[in-house]
Amino acid sequence: MTPSAFRPFETHLDLENTTRLVRTALNGAEDGELFLERSRSESLVLDDGRVKTASYDSSEGFGLRAVRGEVAGYAHATEISESALKRAVDTARLAIGDGGGIMSPPPAGTNRTLYTDADPIDGASFPVKLEVLREIDAYTRDLDPRVVQVTATIAASLQEVSILRADGALVSDTRPMTRVNVSVIVEHNGRRESGTAGGGGRVSLEGLLAPQDWQSKAREALRIALVNLEAEPAPAGAMDIVLGPGWPGILLHEAIGHGLEGDFNRKGSSAFAGLMGQRVAAKGVTVLDDGTIPDRRGSITIDDEGTPSGKNVLIEDGVLVGYMQDRQNARLMGVEPTGNGRRQSFAHIPMPRMTNTYMLGGDADPADIVADLKDGIWAVGFGGGQVDITNGKFVFSCTEAYRVKDGKVGAPVKGATLIGDGATALNQIRALGNDMALDPGMGNCGKQGQWVPVGVGQPTVMIGGLTVGGAQA
Repeated sequence: MTPSAFRPFETHLDLENTTRLVRTALNGAEDGELFLERSRSESLVLDDGRVKTASYDSSEGFGLRAVRGEVAGYAHATEISESALKRAVDTARLAIGDGGGIMSPPPAGTNRTLYTDADPIDGASFPVKLEVLREIDAYTRDLDPRVVQVTATIAASLQEVSILRADGALVSDTRPMTRVNVSVIVEHNGRRESGTAGGGGRVSLEGLLAPQDWQSKAREALRIALVNLEAEPAPAGAMDIVLGPGWPGILLHEAIGHGLEGDFNRKGSSAFAGLMGQRVAAKGVTVLDDGTIPDRRGSITIDDEGTPSGKNVLIEDGVLVGYMQDRQNARLMGVEPTGNGRRQSFAHIPMPRMTNTYMLGGDADPADIVADLKDGIWAVGFGGGQVDITNGKFVFSCTEAYRVKDGKVGAPVKGATLIGDGATALNQIRALGNDMALDPGMGNCGKQGQWVPVGVGQPTVMIGGLTVGGAQA
């Protein structure tokens, strides 16, 4: 049975008394809020024809934050009650000291709706989901006799939040999330390789459970696995790189995006600190963070401080023009918040985080960009990576890449890693394709132990002079 909507001030708390307690907690503060949340999630995993995981989780609680200057007091509890809130008030007030702060004005309101508020978990019954997983397994095995293992996942969640400020302003958001993933292992002549495809967003499960959707994911996972089955050891050395559209924007997200978050720049720890208004990328390069795209995985109607999400230009025609801000860092830097204050849950304090971060396309034909590559790598898919935020240096592994010589696409390569730093890579961009695309909806971003869903995107891009780590020197 679907639970009734999350209305904490009808079922757990009295709104008038709660507002009075929040006002007490924030007396003399410069900012703060009461964040209430209820979340539910379900995950079903069929691995090699057997149910590996069938999990259901639910939680609810609140977080109370009081901010003064650079200090924030935070208290949270899994019990939504007046007695628990009274205890939290005493803890949060420790950050305020003798007070004296002037409360910041509240966020502007919004009536915008970016996604459905229907419960995706109950969009299909458990037997229906299980049957779809079995159909995915059977369909994928029938595609090619070299398939030896299939793992299929259906995941859905619903997060409901309410945010109350000391002035009584109350905003709420209901955030669905769904995803279907297919992973394949193939074997030929004793060699095994894998491929994965999937995605989703803030949409119902109905579309993702349709055969035309999951069949395309299964075919793509198999295609990647078969490409890797033919892959040769990757070369090593400095060379030009062409990145494919869509998901390869994860490199942009990690190597550049984190460096444009407000807290790192306010503290001077980002490689982009102090460069506002200066050229940081090649001409033609424009990078945005946009939480307002309907149904996307990284989109949010309001952020976790109650600020409406925004379409924020970060780099415009190669010039740094903006950072992503939450309310605290925006106030300390003398700018406006951008709707990027995000937290993993009620147990976490908000901080500047990305939503959907992408690079705009240019006017070049993607095929021409690859044809202009004299000696390098065409990287279409990416796996994990590591980034040092202080200098932007990154290492990313490719899950699908090809050797290119004199504009001719050769054999796929295995074991390629891209090594460089974000600032240099931005300035080494030599061509932008006209095929800008967003990822299929599978990104998660980690920062200081917190994880939030995000989106990435870019066009086909040529970058000169990256270092490729591989098996062949």
